[in-house]
Amino acid sequence: MTLSEPIWLHVCDVDAIPRLGTRVLPHSSGDIALFRTEGDNVFALRDKCPHKGGALSQGIVHGEKVTCPLHAWNIDLRTGEACAPDVGCAQRFPVRIDAGEVYLSFDETMCGEVGEVDEAGAEATAAV
Repeated sequence: MTLSEPIWLHVCDVDAIPRLGTRVLPHSSGDIALFRTEGDNVFALRDKCPHKGGALSQGIVHGEKVTCPLHAWNIDLRTGEACAPDVGCAQRFPVRIDAGEVYLSFDETMCGEVGEVDEAGAEATAAV
């Protein structure tokens, strides 16, 4: 049995994501939120809180966490895990930054239509 190679898709320039902010990447299986920390780390989570499904992209980014706007759950951006005492996990996507460009990794099960975010925040559709 061989493991398939990850599929890396260019999604935007790092500067298209505001510091301590987010950009939403439309995907056929559900939106993906791209988060940029103050230290320029970029993380990607399914844009759905594990508690009640709130849009994490509308939350407040602080450190390497985001606070859900619905019920103030804190989600660790590195793991997607809710911070104690809360329990749950948002799906996480591997991110790679190369020369200031952001790439997301998708496996074969995630292939589908995905939007690309340009520097102005406009969205265009690309196939993965």
